[in-house]
Amino acid sequence: TLYGLGANALSTVAVERVFRAKGRPRDMALPILLGDIRDLDKVAVEVPDTAWRLAEHFWPGPLTLVLKRSPAIPDVVTSGGPTVAVRVPYHFVPVNLARMLGAPITGTSANKSGAPDPLTAEEVRKQLGASVDCVIDGGMTPGGKPSTIVDCTGPSPRVLRVGALLLGPIQMVLQAKLELAAG
Repeated sequence: TLYGLGANALSTVAVERVFRAKGRPRDMALPILLGDIRDLDKVAVEVPDTAWRLAEHFWPGPLTLVLKRSPAIPDVVTSGGPTVAVRVPYHFVPVNLARMLGAPITGTSANKSGAPDPLTAEEVRKQLGASVDCVIDGGMTPGGKPSTIVDCTGPSPRVLRVGALLLGPIQMVLQAKLELAAG
C-alpha cells in the first residue's frame, strides 16, 4: 500500500540505520517481513496453532501477527520487548528482498516519523535522501489501509488494529469471535 524501508532485521547495525533514517523513537518496535511462511520459526517461538492457521490462510497479505520473539531477533527491533510483529506481504519487492537476503527485513514505512506515508519513489527520496542506500522504484502505490494486527501471544487471539483485512474472514478461519484490544 506504500513504500517501505527495508533492512536486514537480524543486523543491529542495519536496524539502527532504519531508526536514524526515519528519526523514529527507539521505544517504537519495528515490524518485520518474511519472504515465506516457512521462515516464521526463524523469528518467533512457541507459535500457537491459531497463528499458523491465520498465516496459512492470509499470507501473503495484510495480516500482521504478534508472536513471542525468537532469541535471533535483536533487542533493537522489538525495543527490548518479548514479542515481534511479523507478516508476509503480498508485494513482490519485499518478499523477494527477504528471500534473496535469506533473512527477515524491517517493514516500516519509508518516511520520516510523523511525515506523510510515501506513495512514490520520489517521495521516499525527498524524505529520506542520502540516509538510505537505494530506492527501488515500484511505481505509484495505491495507498490504503495498513495491515490488520492480531496478537497471538495470549490464551486467545486479540485484535490490536483492524486494517485492510476485516474481522469477519479472520473469525471464520478461527471459528471464534475475536477480542478487540482496548484503545
